[in-house]
Amino acid sequence: MTNELIDLQVHAGIATLTLNRPDKRNAMSDAMRSQFIEALEHVSADKAIRALVLTGAGKGFCAGGDIAGMERRMSAPAGEIAFNGWHRQQRVHHTQALLHTMPKPVIAAVNGAASGLGADTALACDFIIASEWASFTWSYIHRGIVPDGGGMYFLPRRVGLPRAKELIFTGRKVDADEALALGIVDRKVSAETLVADAQAWAAELSQGSATALALGKTILNQSFELSAQQVFAQGSQAQGICYTSTEHRESVMAFLAKSAAK
Repeated sequence: MTNELIDLQVHAGIATLTLNRPDKRNAMSDAMRSQFIEALEHVSADKAIRALVLTGAGKGFCAGGDIAGMERRMSAPAGEIAFNGWHRQQRVHHTQALLHTMPKPVIAAVNGAASGLGADTALACDFIIASEWASFTWSYIHRGIVPDGGGMYFLPRRVGLPRAKELIFTGRKVDADEALALGIVDRKVSAETLVADAQAWAAELSQGSATALALGKTILNQSFELSAQQVFAQGSQAQGICYTSTEHRESVMAFLAKSAAK
């Protein structure tokens, strides 16, 4: 599945989605976002796909929002700017939610600069693996705006509230080594093997029951906001579903057959 601005390849159940606007460091235009949403919805719905790797073409991961789009937004009639901005935000949030709630593991393979919305997009994934050329900056402050791609939610959960404030208030650049030390990045690998390493990790993470992975991820994503009682309750409901799954039945039967053979 290849569009002009998004390239989606699937091999052995692992989808690799590449942001494909290298001349603009993969800055997210409205057209690119529409294609991105289409690709994410396809990956989410396709049961043959077990995991997703997200990366960028060329030297950058994603330079954030498209400046040309910002210029068009500012040039709209004064009475339309707010509503146009609100409408755009709904699309941004829908895109980030598709990544965050994807019912299968998602890894951001950050090959270069992840700035503004690009940094938030990496954070919306379950895991981040980075090359030595990767960098992160929540540069919104330099444009007089706040992080709108989930950074104010995701970043404190990775680095703690005071550090998240410092990074967002300054918009400073964080290189791959510091990102690893702070917990922004989970793994650092060579640029030459970045995507292959991400794909191998995705295969490892997605070996288990797709049902258990999807349900477990859904609950874990909410666990900081829920009480222990609510997590237990949701876990009980999820377990009831798992009990009826083909994966559970087949694994139990295989274990019993192996035990009987012994």
